[in-house]
Amino acid sequence: MRIVDINEYYSPTGGGVRTYLDRKMSILAEHGHELIVIAPGPADSVDTRPDGGRVIYVKSPPLIVDRNYWLFWRGEPVTQLLDELKPDVVETSSPWRPAWILDGWQGDALKIFFMHNDNVGAYPMRWFEGLASPPAIERAFGWYSRYMNRFLAGYDAVVTNGPALYKRHQRRGVRVDKSMPLGIERGYFSPDLRDERLRASLLEQCGLPADAHLLLGLGRHHPEKRWRMIIDAVERAGARLPVGMILLGTGIDSKRIEKRIAGSPHIRMFRPVYDRQRLARIMASCDALIHGSEGEPFGLVASEAMAAGLPLIAPDEGGVAEVADPRSSELYRAKDAEAAADAVCRLFARDPKLLRRAAVVAAGKVRTDEAHALELVAYYQSLIDARRLSRAA
Repeated sequence: MRIVDINEYYSPTGGGVRTYLDRKMSILAEHGHELIVIAPGPADSVDTRPDGGRVIYVKSPPLIVDRNYWLFWRGEPVTQLLDELKPDVVETSSPWRPAWILDGWQGDALKIFFMHNDNVGAYPMRWFEGLASPPAIERAFGWYSRYMNRFLAGYDAVVTNGPALYKRHQRRGVRVDKSMPLGIERGYFSPDLRDERLRASLLEQCGLPADAHLLLGLGRHHPEKRWRMIIDAVERAGARLPVGMILLGTGIDSKRIEKRIAGSPHIRMFRPVYDRQRLARIMASCDALIHGSEGEPFGLVASEAMAAGLPLIAPDEGGVAEVADPRSSELYRAKDAEAAADAVCRLFARDPKLLRRAAVVAAGKVRTDEAHALELVAYYQSLIDARRLSRAA
């Protein structure tokens, strides 16, 4: 099967989408399939992967607010590539130009809209909180759900990346056909990678002794991730117990975050770690992952942290709440720094040996990306077979 993904969120310096698609290329190639990504970029180019698959960049204008990304504009270069590639399945996930480019393409491939995000949850729900209730904001942006349904009518199937997004869109009346939970490359991550010397070194950089607690904040520096709320929570928890946090990531909010933690004695920010083995070792050497975004559709970072043996501290809404194991996690009222601080204190008040044991058990149950990819291909094949039978009839 040849799958082409028209993906506006793919970038060489991107985060979860890049990680997901790079790994998906390798898995599908191992099983005799091919994944080709068509992505916007600064110039026309092709990146062929030695283990299978390729990324075809189409020269496009940059995203002004984040120079790591570009935006599709002209449809002709994309549809010409589709005509040349003759895919069996074409996926896209952006509700803007790519959605309409694929909707208007006259090719015979299966058209799939794969929902990876929730724009209403990530933006209006955050912009207008405090000014209106969540139901009122949802009603005000009902036009967006109607907009999505207009182009989704031209697709063969609409898939979400997990139950949180599936439930959210169904509640709004947006077409959804299948929930296909993501997975991670579990082989990189293990509780066995825990390094007490590394942990002590990180705590020392936070100005704390080795018997303090070390939190990890990992992900893109964007307002929707609510890092400033998390920083507030960690500082409040720090007034009750010795706790520090390291932040790994970058993004449009990095300078504001750096300014915010300038006076925090026990919080340090570091550049992203792209080496997966090094990242896995750092993760396993922390004591818990703390997460702030209730709008997170799935939470690959949280799944990786769980596979590394970390307990989770996360909001009670969104994708991370769906994957969190209650035996090794603490959930808090979303968007509430005081509630998050309480959750930090509750987690570290538990028996450390029992918590560690529960986290190790949870690590072995994290869904793999291979299971996700093969289930997705099997679903696509069932749709292709059903369409073939229908045409034959």
